[in-house]
Amino acid sequence: MKILVINGPNINMLGIREVNIYGKDTYENLLNLIDEVGHEENIETEEFQSNHEGDIVDKIQSVYKKVDGIVINPAAYTHTSVAILDALKAVSIPTVEVHISKVSEREDFRQVNFVRNYSLKFFEGYGIEGYKRAIIYLKNYLKEQK
Repeated sequence: MKILVINGPNINMLGIREVNIYGKDTYENLLNLIDEVGHEENIETEEFQSNHEGDIVDKIQSVYKKVDGIVINPAAYTHTSVAILDALKAVSIPTVEVHISKVSEREDFRQVNFVRNYSLKFFEGYGIEGYKRAIIYLKNYLKEQK
């Protein structure tokens, strides 16, 4: 089983930007957690991060029929990107959305969420541990579909 974990803009700045919102864990901590969960759960994981919407769309398209599932934190693109939503729909790969902070309780402009329209499940507010929850949820979902 292979799961792609996609992170959008500024996730590479974890531990530096707005620690009061996103916590002290760094992007390296996040990558290590994803690798650990993959190892523990016998899942091949691939990580991808970009600050550019088109690169995220290209990555989603490039894994068509190559991965079993996607965990995505579109970050700021959550609230603006129909292109990412359309790419996810186009490849039709089971997808779980994750957010480090509790976006549903933040600014008004963050209440729009395009990706949630496609996601199987939505995890928010668990810090980087939300990725572990998302990966395990997706693994269990994929096993049930077989």
